[in-house]
Amino acid sequence: MGQALAVLVSNNPYRAFALASQRTTPDSSHNAPTMGHRSDTTQNTAPLVSMQGITKAYPGVIANDSVNLELLPGEIHALLGENGAGKSTLVKILYGLLQPDAGQILWSGNQWDGSPIYLRNPADARSLGIAMVFQHFSLFESLTVVENIALGMAVPASDALRREIRDVSLRYGLPLEPDRDVYSLSVGARQRIEIVRCLLQNPKLLIMDEPTSVLTPQEVQELFVTLKRLAAEGVSILYISHKLDEIRQVCDRATILRGGKNVATAIPEQESARSLAALMMGENVSTTTRTERSETGQPRLALNKLNLPAKSRQAISLQQLNLTVHAGEVVGIAGVAGNGQDELISVLAGEVKASPNDMIWLKGEFVAQWSAAQRRRAGLCTVPEERLGHAAVPSMSLAENALLTGFHRQALRRAGIITKRRCRQAAKAIIDAFSVQCDGPRSAASSLSGGNLQKFVVGREILQAPDVLVISQPTWGVDAGAAADIRNAIQVLAAQGAAVLLISQDLDELMAITDRIGALCAGRLSEFYPTQSVDAQQVGLLMGGKTALEGVA
Repeated sequence: MGQALAVLVSNNPYRAFALASQRTTPDSSHNAPTMGHRSDTTQNTAPLVSMQGITKAYPGVIANDSVNLELLPGEIHALLGENGAGKSTLVKILYGLLQPDAGQILWSGNQWDGSPIYLRNPADARSLGIAMVFQHFSLFESLTVVENIALGMAVPASDALRREIRDVSLRYGLPLEPDRDVYSLSVGARQRIEIVRCLLQNPKLLIMDEPTSVLTPQEVQELFVTLKRLAAEGVSILYISHKLDEIRQVCDRATILRGGKNVATAIPEQESARSLAALMMGENVSTTTRTERSETGQPRLALNKLNLPAKSRQAISLQQLNLTVHAGEVVGIAGVAGNGQDELISVLAGEVKASPNDMIWLKGEFVAQWSAAQRRRAGLCTVPEERLGHAAVPSMSLAENALLTGFHRQALRRAGIITKRRCRQAAKAIIDAFSVQCDGPRSAASSLSGGNLQKFVVGREILQAPDVLVISQPTWGVDAGAAADIRNAIQVLAAQGAAVLLISQDLDELMAITDRIGALCAGRLSEFYPTQSVDAQQVGLLMGGKTALEGVA
């Protein structure tokens, strides 16, 4: 691996905080770059970071196989690949969470001039100016904004830090109130905390993992303005996302991985979403086409003024929810995470019982007090958002996980005794139908990548042929090809007469396959509209709290 130089972490905990004040404030007379602009700072410039021949192997799999990645100063660079392509491993190596088996990282920031570096841990990475905004936030909800940022930077929650938070957050269009409790903030505001915490450390490289998955369309555009401004100041941004249209809109270049190897480097604005997906998958990817359903059947699932008080200060109360889903239709609920989606799916599944006075109907039966098992036997299947730990038990095999929900509706027992062979057959049917990459039905759920486990969980419920399917975030963390397969399977299920309630943060997904759409905000449902009669911006207004749209029938 050549001569590796250890990164020395500063003993002064105030170092990163002090560096933040040295960032040059943009000239107020200079407008932020527009979305179509490509920064000139990336032309004829030496790379800020160059990952050369990075290899990382695990028992039975090579996650990264001699991968090369080069980022220029002021460049927004996409890292693309299907599930299991090696993106997460590569990023963890760049942030010091993992060490490569072979290869080297060359760094040209700070005192380094294209020399090899060895990142023992994230502290080493941060000391160089490498920061990362993770897909899942690392915030303490009971603490304030300034207290969370102080913890992450190992500095006191002082008045000086409050001033820096206000200054940086306003400078980059990420407004924050330092003394607000985190539990009281929207998910979009929580993401701003993570970004501001990184900016206070004066990063030269900012890694962003699925940054728009929890944002409204309006918030996405605001984030893109911020990223363009950072790039214009010379910050390099490594951008990981499955949303290929966003990649085309905001990224200068893209590195595509497949099977742990480099397969292409592309300029996203010169590609289509379809061609980028084909580079990722190695073949043309099927697209999701809306299935026209002119007629629907009888109501299968209905709520009438449902209320569910919050169980804790961090939870959301559901208030006066009205909803009807008919046989043969897909009804979509949009919304930023943390607005009551988990509470809604729990009360529909029967994991949380509603009050006897609350109105929940399943196929004409009043089921407010029915258990989850009773509802499942009556034809209601559910896919919760959290796949590992809620939808699947990590230590159990796929065959055992197939049994957990399947035994209510499938012949997996004989005379009350579990038939292991049938469980394995059920798991294999899911694996085959949804192209789950694993070592077979005996594989532990924890051994699967997030995307492959998601395919297994969704397939498990769909293959039970439910009369009603309530599904949350069906394509979360799933690559383009698998996402298209899952969405098509949902539409086929509806075409066969099932009623589908789709809860998703992916607005493109909702617009592509639903018949009617509404939004959940702060525990309240908006009016529902035919999906073809509204656009993404109008749904974004519903996601932001508007309960009805003017001039839309």
